[in-house]
Amino acid sequence: MRVLGLDVGDRRVGIALSDETGTIASPHGVYTRRSLGEDAAHLAALARKLGAGAIVVGLPLNMDGTEGEQARKARELAEAVAREAHLPLHYTDERLTSAEAERAMVEGGLTRRARKKREDALAAVLILQAWLDRAPRS
Repeated sequence: MRVLGLDVGDRRVGIALSDETGTIASPHGVYTRRSLGEDAAHLAALARKLGAGAIVVGLPLNMDGTEGEQARKARELAEAVAREAHLPLHYTDERLTSAEAERAMVEGGLTRRARKKREDALAAVLILQAWLDRAPRS
């Protein structure tokens, strides 16, 4: 089963997709946000088009593990997408994924401009891969 991974931000949503076995996450791109309704419709349509069987969204928890405003915003979009796509929704802790994505790209020698274009999608890959690594296999 393919799984769609999302890194929800205020302006952009990083998108990742697993392979059909649900083992490996790959970047799929970045969506620029418009409004909650448009965002949910677009991402739900994308999930259907890609044949996703579930959605995983990173929750930006505070360092003490509590949820703040950004986590609330991520949940709001995630629930709207899952409702529209009629797919199960899972959350995973995304603390430090953006920093990890940035570090990997710096180590890979990408320019600042190239890193900015890829950061959100790579963060989505890290979120999805972390969830896939913990998900039970059937």
